[in-house]
Amino acid sequence: MDSFATKGLTLRSHTGVAYRFDPGALCLELLTTGGPGPYRRYEVLHEPADLAAWADRSRLTPTPALDISAAEVADARRLRDALFRVVIAHTHGEPHPSGDLETINEAAARPALAPAITSAGKRQWAGAPSGTHLVATVARDAVELLTGPFAHRIRTCAAEDCHLIYVDTSRPGRRRWCSMEHCGNRHKVRALRARHSEEG
Repeated sequence: MDSFATKGLTLRSHTGVAYRFDPGALCLELLTTGGPGPYRRYEVLHEPADLAAWADRSRLTPTPALDISAAEVADARRLRDALFRVVIAHTHGEPHPSGDLETINEAAARPALAPAITSAGKRQWAGAPSGTHLVATVARDAVELLTGPFAHRIRTCAAEDCHLIYVDTSRPGRRRWCSMEHCGNRHKVRALRARHSEEG
């Protein structure tokens, strides 16, 4: 049993509509905070409070009370950008960029968040969790995902204008959309309109 729970993130479309998105892995949740190149405009990790807020929204259970430095926020962005490039290459069947793999492996080699149990039988995080512990935990999750049984199920949303990445953990393995209530629903509406216009 790991220290993650499925929460799902609440995202907003470009029109401002809120919807739930569960990427299926902690490391893929980090990819919703921005990214390299064209994804830089979505950047939300500017200061320690931003990374703490992301941890609060993530599937980490319970939310760790983190002491985060500005340098650790930069480390989180570096890991995220490397992971983004590796995952995109992975979904395209291309070789993983070696420099980015090095970034992930270096982060994963650092001490991660350590779960502990309280006298009341509740889960907590041991010691004084830092931004480095958080980044290492995300990096280890990425290693597990990319080398584990669901590695072949990492996908990009099928909508042409959506770049959200998720791992399809459904039994049949036929998930196509980041979220049925967002891109899945948009596809249904378009298909229905197209049918009506053909009939008309």
